Amino acid sequence: MSSKRARITILVDNDSLDAASAPDPAPAGLASEHGLGFWIESDVKRILFATGQGPSLRTNVLAIGIDLAQTDILALSHGHYDHTGGADYVLGLATHAQVYCHPAVVQTRYSLRDGKARSIGIPAHPRKALKRLPAERLRWVLGPIMLTKHVRLTGPIPRTTGYEDTGGPFYLDKAGWRPDPLEDDLALWVQTGEGLVVCFGCAHSGVVNTLRYIRELTQGAKIRAAIGGFHLLSASGHRLDSTAEALLELDIPLIVPCHCTGKEATRNLAEVLGRRVSPGAAGMVLEF
Repeated sequence: MSSKRARITILVDNDSLDAASAPDPAPAGLASEHGLGFWIESDVKRILFATGQGPSLRTNVLAIGIDLAQTDILALSHGHYDHTGGADYVLGLATHAQVYCHPAVVQTRYSLRDGKARSIGIPAHPRKALKRLPAERLRWVLGPIMLTKHVRLTGPIPRTTGYEDTGGPFYLDKAGWRPDPLEDDLALWVQTGEGLVVCFGCAHSGVVNTLRYIRELTQGAKIRAAIGGFHLLSASGHRLDSTAEALLELDIPLIVPCHCTGKEATRNLAEVLGRRVSPGAAGMVLEF
């Protein structure tokens, strides 16, 4: 891809395009799972942002025709299994790829529902694959960082809104004594000729917090598109309304909710934002 152009393919999502019903021809045999992964081509670089759980990634790269061995950069949005589960597979193929993530990606993590703890952190094999990487291929992200001339990661995102939280009962221990702040939650943005294209993993820092922070980092640059998981599945009515109002104020032409946004929240956003909202699915390709 030439300067200030980008092509983003959704490789993993909770939904996948149906080859028969998609508005544009879609590959046959696409898989879906609870997870998210983006293939981003920009500045003659190939970036994989999150990997999903792993199985759908393997299926969909074959269906779409993407060679993961050509991955230049693997950026992990945060340390949950549904975004890191395929990391060992990718690193086994892309033996030259640089990895960017926050140190907390490797933490043990749990969700706690009805008194039952479930492990939701990075699985054992991806964790081991990261630990085996030579130091020169692993970059710990503690602040905003450039991946290429036009692609950047946010680093940890300040939490400034009063209505956004991490989106669930997340803890660092099975007993639920230590809430998980998910400080490793990162977003990625691409500078294009049409404006910034922002890619979210799960927006555990909050969609609005993230977008406002990126605008602050870019001196108020226009946002062309917001794509990814917005983690609004269990959001209150107040949070949904406030999020929709903030997105309307930001005047973003394209909003592509994926993964953990939730169908009801997506419908609520569409009621306010209209045709700007276009739900994402594995197999979708967006060019800017």
